[in-house]
Amino acid sequence: MPNNQMPHNLDAESALLGCLILDEGVQTDILESLREEDFYQEAHRLILVAMKEIFAAHRTVDVVTLTDQLDRDGTLERAGGLQAVTELSENTPSSANYKQYLAIVRRDSVNRALIRASRDIAENCQKGYEEREAIAFAEKLVYDISKSEDGNSLEGLSDGDVVQKVLEKFEGIQADPNAYRGLETGFTRLDQITHGLQKGSLVIIAARPGMGKTSLAMNIVEHACLVKGKTAAVFSLEMPRSEIVQRLLCAHADASMEKALSGKLVQREWKNLWIAGDKLKQSKIFIDDSSSITPAEMLSKCRRLSAAQGGLDLVMIDYIQLMGGETKSSGGDFNRTQEIAAITRSLKIMAKELDVPVIALSQLRRIQTKEPQLSDLRESGAIEQDADIVMFINRPDVTATQEELAKGNIIKGAAEIVIAKHRNGSLGRIPLRFIGETTKFIDVEDQGRPDEEPTYTRKGLSAPSDDDLPPMDDFGD
Repeated sequence: MPNNQMPHNLDAESALLGCLILDEGVQTDILESLREEDFYQEAHRLILVAMKEIFAAHRTVDVVTLTDQLDRDGTLERAGGLQAVTELSENTPSSANYKQYLAIVRRDSVNRALIRASRDIAENCQKGYEEREAIAFAEKLVYDISKSEDGNSLEGLSDGDVVQKVLEKFEGIQADPNAYRGLETGFTRLDQITHGLQKGSLVIIAARPGMGKTSLAMNIVEHACLVKGKTAAVFSLEMPRSEIVQRLLCAHADASMEKALSGKLVQREWKNLWIAGDKLKQSKIFIDDSSSITPAEMLSKCRRLSAAQGGLDLVMIDYIQLMGGETKSSGGDFNRTQEIAAITRSLKIMAKELDVPVIALSQLRRIQTKEPQLSDLRESGAIEQDADIVMFINRPDVTATQEELAKGNIIKGAAEIVIAKHRNGSLGRIPLRFIGETTKFIDVEDQGRPDEEPTYTRKGLSAPSDDDLPPMDDFGD
């Protein structure tokens, strides 16, 4: 470009706007963060303003809605007319490279801002101000540019806003203990200790194989979505989607899974299953059963789901050790422990960005035979470090010998949740009962059948093919 022109790349600007028109996911990812000054050409700035107005109204940005909004704003002709808007999408074959186009646009935008600041600094210096004043002026201009590129910065407490908000929060809790209650799990004592699962928290449920990690997590999802009407994203890396639905149906209908899979259901159970099925069809549970997925892909899918559903309340991942990371493709020696550490850190960042609790399941070391503890978390101490809550499932009857069971010292079906880490509260133990035939944990006081020993479902039975819940694949990668 000529030396007298400011840095810009009109092709990159056009391509980025084209990506926004083509892909709703790109709109969700970057549209709100883009600014008019990021674009050099006036027509592109006008188009961006119209896009943001459409997006703010929760409507889809496409050629039709965009030209309509520009026309209503009275800026369609200044933006190049219908032909210019149409060419933006037609000349952009794919949105796959939008990050590269964004980087070019942002780079030129920052350089233009620095050039303008340099001119202002030069003019200010020619006025002969004292050195400290001149330096302060220059620092402020450059700092303002830096701050605009980084929304988070070190801020003091002198303005009192944050302090006042915390005090108001405490006052609200004093007046109403449930005012800031998080997402209820459906387990009374667990909700009392945790005050519900808080937004932005990473909750780890850990246990050895066969202890019921998935059952406990899905019981929480069931309560949140079928009882409280919340929206949840479930990432099942181990079980197929139909098997997750199978567990949800039997748990909510209080029907025996073994009887369902062997054709021995009674009329009452069939009725409950049909009622549960209708609830599931109307629920906002979205399941992704991809066998290989990274935290970045999960975050992208959750962003799209949240935008499409008008919000997201819970994410559940089954389980951490099956997830893929970015380490393999970055070169150097592959270290699984480092990869798990990167995954758990990404999950914590995802919980914070989405502002929802993220429940992630984790395995424990198989050599462990005593009651589980934090040192037994498999493959990485980073799981303990990044988690806000770590809870273990302890079921003595699973590891007990026949002799121990025969003596009656260990009750079959007795279970306990051990809260081993709680960043913002107390630790504790929550007694539960596990009803194996319905793959469901319940509060001890809710069982109503203290003398009846629960039975266990047979393993290796195939899941039904009918599948009524919407897949996460509908929201893309």
